[in-house]
Amino acid sequence: MLAFLSDIHSNVEALTVCLQEIERLGAKRIVCLGDVIGYGPQPRDALRTIMQRSEFSLLGNHEHGAMFYASDFNPRARAAIDWTRDQLSRRDCPREENTKFWNYLDGMKKEHREAAMLFVHGSPRDPVREYLVPRDAFDKQKMEECFAKMGDAKLCFVGHSHVPGVYLKSGAFLVPAEIGMEWKVSEPAMINIGSVGQPRDGDPRSSFVTYDGDGTNGTVRFHRLQYDVAATMAKIRAIPELPEYLAERLAQGR
Repeated sequence: MLAFLSDIHSNVEALTVCLQEIERLGAKRIVCLGDVIGYGPQPRDALRTIMQRSEFSLLGNHEHGAMFYASDFNPRARAAIDWTRDQLSRRDCPREENTKFWNYLDGMKKEHREAAMLFVHGSPRDPVREYLVPRDAFDKQKMEECFAKMGDAKLCFVGHSHVPGVYLKSGAFLVPAEIGMEWKVSEPAMINIGSVGQPRDGDPRSSFVTYDGDGTNGTVRFHRLQYDVAATMAKIRAIPELPEYLAERLAQGR
């Protein structure tokens, strides 16, 4: 069993609960699809945990923003990434650990291919920054171009939009709750695994995905878990540099 995490966004409460469930389920591998950092109150702890527990993490737009530029971020996201960047270079923390953090970010790949699968943060067409949202299922050109970019892969696992679901090559979008939280591989598809630390589908529970299969068959399962949202909100509110909105949205799942 392969477990996928994405969009943790420095939310250690949510990450801890997800990792405990993944261990209970007996997943042999953990892969992160990016955005370990950004938005939330504990970037060092979240990044340290992923470095220890995940086989690897792909490059998300927030890692890219921390290393290079965040001019395309909205003001609240930019304020958070500026604060996050400073946190990863704190002078009151071991310099060796700071260096390990930045080297890890610098080593993140934009995509990963294995068997009949492609892993990216955003989309096959733009692995770091392009969103896949439910309405895109009706954008024939975008879907055709994304599936073409998958190449030989039958499945593509993505994050970034924080909205879980299955985009079928035949043109449908499957909402996890409407398909019993699982999908048996039947055709080429892009699977958005949702967000561990900042869900945006109206459900504040953490989201992650497990997959049993080899890319050509098997079962994709969506998981939703309660975590201590209030604790994360309180930590955000205790940091003056982080906008209040970043706490409020967690309770709303938006």
